[in-house]
Amino acid sequence: MYTDEMLTCVDCGQQFPFTSGEQEFFAMKGFTNKPSRCTDCRAARKAGRSPNGGGGGGSRSTSQREMFKATCSQCGGVAEVPFQPRGDKPVYCRDCFASRHSYR
Repeated sequence: MYTDEMLTCVDCGQQFPFTSGEQEFFAMKGFTNKPSRCTDCRAARKAGRSPNGGGGGGSRSTSQREMFKATCSQCGGVAEVPFQPRGDKPVYCRDCFASRHSYR
């Protein structure tokens, strides 16, 4: 049997209940760890924002991916790629990459 338990949130430090029903659900799903965040902090984390207004903890959803310019190995045009080309492998622009048979 499960009994209600009070846990402390790692983000805000507030205590929150881990009910017997939640414990049963966790066991049914095979989860072995107890929740470490309260409902509000879990929802804030899921939404991609920090509950206390601080940093985002590495979320990439708010920043643009860095793109690098290179010369397309097929057509010679400008290719923008999400990695720093090293020169040891061909780099293709979007159109040439999409037309390559190995991509399909």
